[in-house]
Amino acid sequence: MLQNITQADTRTKNLGPCKIKSPLHLNHNHQGREVLYYPYIQDQEATFGGVSFEASLPEKQIYFDPNKVHAAIVTCGGICPGLNNVIRSIVLRLWYGYGVRNIWGIRYGLQGFIPTFNLDFLPFNPRVVSNIHELGGTLLGSSRGDQSPEEIVDCLERQNINQIYLIGGDGTLNAAQLIENEIEKRGLKIALIGIPKTIDNDIAFVSRSFGFETAVEAATEAIKCAHAEATSFPNGIGLVKLMGRHSGFIAASAALSQRDVNFVLIPEVNFDLEGEHGFLEVLKQRILDRGHAVLVIAEGAGQNYLNPDPTEKDQSGNVKLKDIGLFMRNSISAYFKTQEIAINLKYIDPSYMIRSIPANTADGLYCATLGQNAVHAAMAGKTGLVVSMWHGVYCQLPIPLAISQRKRIDPQEGLWKNVLESTGQPSFLPHCEL
Repeated sequence: MLQNITQADTRTKNLGPCKIKSPLHLNHNHQGREVLYYPYIQDQEATFGGVSFEASLPEKQIYFDPNKVHAAIVTCGGICPGLNNVIRSIVLRLWYGYGVRNIWGIRYGLQGFIPTFNLDFLPFNPRVVSNIHELGGTLLGSSRGDQSPEEIVDCLERQNINQIYLIGGDGTLNAAQLIENEIEKRGLKIALIGIPKTIDNDIAFVSRSFGFETAVEAATEAIKCAHAEATSFPNGIGLVKLMGRHSGFIAASAALSQRDVNFVLIPEVNFDLEGEHGFLEVLKQRILDRGHAVLVIAEGAGQNYLNPDPTEKDQSGNVKLKDIGLFMRNSISAYFKTQEIAINLKYIDPSYMIRSIPANTADGLYCATLGQNAVHAAMAGKTGLVVSMWHGVYCQLPIPLAISQRKRIDPQEGLWKNVLESTGQPSFLPHCEL
């Protein structure tokens, strides 16, 4: 992932020098920014290649006068656990930490900036957000689809907004970069900070996106149910479809957590459905040997069997996937019928339930820290960046780096090898059985 990344790629932008004393009670002096070194991996050995990210830390001197800050918070794309936690953290840090009193929630994503949608801003204060972390979804609402960067920046100018916090995934961060480009083109002093949100955990240079741990925890509950169903009937099969358009992190992590899963199929690893080494034949042997099986499949796996239309896209610009879960359910049922083997197949798709629940304790802490760090960055005049965690340290990375590539499971590295070891499954490819 790092081969073509240079130190210049990891540097964040500043709106100008920091000349205002921070209202935070800080005793440290950074003497330049602390950095988080990113190790190159070469021949199984980690060496420091001199590339670093800037650490997320509050500054003793800040760029914005808190009395003159007008901040806007936006949530975009699909919902996931922790959105309200991040909103609450940003509001509380601005209000109590820096004394900012003009904080606005933008309703229904970027649509809230566009006059034709006729959406009012939601005024924020600690009372409004006091209990929202206990709820799933997002208090602000969300939306998908492109909106004009020019119209958005027009609104920022009209409303004197000089800080914008964009909470979203890959599509949102791509939109954030377009907005940042328009802000820079106009020479405006507006800080734009991204908080990475994707339940699939697929944003580059982000160890994990918020909501992921909650999703894995909820997914394991679905796996427990599938296992109970499979073991309660003769030749029982539990089939669970989980989120993961391009990356199978939830499926792999949930399978490793629960350890009741016999097969995991993810987008990063192709599989043959039929033939001597195909999935169906291996599944049959499992049923004949053990009398039950549990299969977890990510939504983006096996799309080559479904041939989705590349011109048919959703509002976020993603190719519309076809339902691999239903396809596998029907394929398994048809195959065992030809083999004259009676099975009891139960299909579970908990996707919308998983993404709609409140964040668990680990994600709640993570969201709170990301929100605080986003505010520290904005108040110091940083812009065009994403607050992140890498190698256990909170840091900042430019948006172009975060959207430069998609984080995916490497089939040759530890996570997938652990899955294979846990499930005992072969590769499902001819002449490649592990």
